[in-house]
Amino acid sequence: MVDLNRDPRSTGLLPSVSVVIPVFNGSATLPELVRRTKAALESIADETEILLVNDDSRDGSWDEIRRLAATGAGVRGFNLMRNYGQHSALLCGIRAAQGEVIVTLDDDLQHPPEEIPKLLDLLVDGWDVAYGTPEREPHGIWRGIASRVTKLALQSALGAETARKVSAFRAFRRDVSLAFANYRGPFVSIDVLLTWGTGQVTSCTVHHEPRSVGQSNYTFRRLIAHALNMMTGFSTLPLRLASLLGFTFTLFGMVVLMYVLVRYLIEGVSVPGFPFLASIIALFSGAQLFALGIIGEYLARMHFRMMDRPAYVVREITL
Repeated sequence: MVDLNRDPRSTGLLPSVSVVIPVFNGSATLPELVRRTKAALESIADETEILLVNDDSRDGSWDEIRRLAATGAGVRGFNLMRNYGQHSALLCGIRAAQGEVIVTLDDDLQHPPEEIPKLLDLLVDGWDVAYGTPEREPHGIWRGIASRVTKLALQSALGAETARKVSAFRAFRRDVSLAFANYRGPFVSIDVLLTWGTGQVTSCTVHHEPRSVGQSNYTFRRLIAHALNMMTGFSTLPLRLASLLGFTFTLFGMVVLMYVLVRYLIEGVSVPGFPFLASIIALFSGAQLFALGIIGEYLARMHFRMMDRPAYVVREITL
């Protein structure tokens, strides 16, 4: 094995590198993606492998993966039993990776494989995790809003500084993945799991190409659902917000009570009107239901964890 800490300029080579690519309806881009990835790593790594994890695609992606694995050395394929989501597919590939350095990128060629050396250089400089942050992301208004909500959710679990760096284009030392080797929860966020193993996280600016085939599988609804899963699955921020809301409404109730008592003592009459009473009841009832809903989300995740529901199940592996 090659020492990860040695100076690449003295040898021209880095350690073994594994590239993990979750695939969902990506058959049209896979041949070009594999070709360019191999070319990008050819002169900078002793050993390379490309792991393609098919997340229950509907367009013949698994047949294409099997063809690439049969005709190209260093390509391995994993076919999941059903659609588990991008992060679960990544977890499958990361656990199967054999390289000392693991790189993840999407299957749509928006992350140019030619930018991988930038991330690897950061690891050689001593960082444990390196993100490729795009110069700009050509998303629509709703996708942009959903992405910002997701970043806010990540801030609750990772911290603001790390959340700003996060993208699906990452490179990290394999040792970092040991921190979540035994993770068995059904809700997966690779970015959160990586912070369990290290705080040495950095980023660099990379080129972001427009999508040439198809459209993004991350809809507004899916991004919002992913953000909620991250907040309730890996952070206590919603519980703290519920506590803060309860405390705020308690103070508000005390102020209203003081107003009613003072008015009665000074004027000798109580506050008249059903609308006032109904509004107060509605406010407090809404706050209680909001808090109960947050507690319910946490209980649901505890329920799924106790059921030991797997994050993924592999149907088939290419030889």
